[in-house]
Amino acid sequence: MVSFTLREENWENFELVEDDIEYLYSYLLELETPLTPTDLVSALAEERIQREIREIEKQRTSGGDIYFPKERYGVDHNLVFPAFDWQQGKVVAVRPGQNPDLSAFDVIKVQLDNGNEREFATGIENHPLNEPPEIVQEDALLDLQYVLNRYGDELEARLEQGLHEHPDFVRIAGRWFPRALLVDVNVGNLNLAEAVLDMEAGGPLSTPELLEHVDLPSNVNTKLVEFSLDLAMEEDERFDEVGPAGQVLWHLKRLEPQEVLETPTYLRYQEVDYDRSDMDSEMLILERDLDDELSPVEARPVEEDEVVVRLIFPHWRAGTLPLSTRIQHLFPTAYETPRIRFVMVDGKTKNNFPGWVVRHKHYVYGLKEWYEKQGLIPGSFVRLRRGDQPGEVIVSNDTQRSSRDWMRTLLVGSDGGIVFAMLKQIVSAAYDERMAIAIPDIDALDDVWKNIQKKRRPFERILVDMVRELAKLNPQGHVHASELYAAVNLVNRCPPGPILSILCSRPWFVHVGDMYFRFDDSEQA
Repeated sequence: MVSFTLREENWENFELVEDDIEYLYSYLLELETPLTPTDLVSALAEERIQREIREIEKQRTSGGDIYFPKERYGVDHNLVFPAFDWQQGKVVAVRPGQNPDLSAFDVIKVQLDNGNEREFATGIENHPLNEPPEIVQEDALLDLQYVLNRYGDELEARLEQGLHEHPDFVRIAGRWFPRALLVDVNVGNLNLAEAVLDMEAGGPLSTPELLEHVDLPSNVNTKLVEFSLDLAMEEDERFDEVGPAGQVLWHLKRLEPQEVLETPTYLRYQEVDYDRSDMDSEMLILERDLDDELSPVEARPVEEDEVVVRLIFPHWRAGTLPLSTRIQHLFPTAYETPRIRFVMVDGKTKNNFPGWVVRHKHYVYGLKEWYEKQGLIPGSFVRLRRGDQPGEVIVSNDTQRSSRDWMRTLLVGSDGGIVFAMLKQIVSAAYDERMAIAIPDIDALDDVWKNIQKKRRPFERILVDMVRELAKLNPQGHVHASELYAAVNLVNRCPPGPILSILCSRPWFVHVGDMYFRFDDSEQA
């Protein structure tokens, strides 16, 4: 038996070479089916292993013939000895062998490459070494399953990078295929697909549903026909692929909500420079708990079955939810498409309505009417959990008997200035007392928002003004950081990070404990 070994660098430094491209081309041609990177890596890794074994065999036997005791060799004959770790050597002498128990045989003297000389019997018919060496792949790096378990993710990433750089291959919904082997899809086919989607209010429809109306060859592999139509539609600006990972769904881009194609005004953030090192551990915990999609918070290790979100004004006004790191696992994702159409289900009525995940901007759109029906306000709680069906998300809130509660209320003066007052408001949904804010005149606040954006007021000035106004509602003049975060976002979109950083780095903000701050009027702000 002979074992082969492989250097670890063969997998750690994996890159697609021309032999790999040719193999994948032929492999996909034979299957006539587009494949995922996982499938392609599995096939290519197996081919690489067999290729390495063949190369090792070739290298080890290139120095001469494999030594078999049954053969006879003359002087200057080059031999390879599998039993001696494939060492090579040259026959330097031949003499008759002497053993009364054996028929006539010879003994050859061999000069090995390492400088040693050894003698070997030849002309012996019955000997264990006459059997060709059996290849035993004891090296884990030659074991396909081991390689996939240890290096699979990295191999997939490098394979995708290599295929992206190769013009002969195209990818749709996470699957690859050679472009030259695709079915031809013409302008007429695409116009028909547009008409079908138009009759369905824009979509979404799956590729098989479209193929029922689009005339394409029926004598070709169905998956290949679907892939060909998918690619043609992806390259046409009229269509948008909006399906979650593993599912292709098509929608007419011109009939998608404008708030999906462009970030709603209230969610647009003019970045504020700040130093995160100013924030202590208590602030970092609060930042994470506020679930702002703009916060650079790492994903939590445990995925919660249900997540409760506290609405801030920009999301309430736009009818959106933050796609924060704590929430995103509940919503469908995709390989490439920036927009995903899915179904939201009212947890009480079980009625469903369309929703959109806008992945690259980290928000979920489609809840404006639902917020209004539930009587939600900025600061209300929204409960989220996965639905019973794939791609569904159940949304609900904790209702309460309508009552008149004393609540922080924003008022807009005739001069466009804002003040806060504690007034009684009718409330029918549960809310966070620190973040809840009643807004009697939405149109007036919209004007304030536009005016602040137009004048580009310095962010720190906005923050100081908000602290001063909120402090009037507290006998001690204290303002909680989460209360301030909710208030600032009434007039200017901002994640908690810049607010918290300024609170702890300016001398005129005094921390009085438990994330409460007061403004020191003796300091120049």
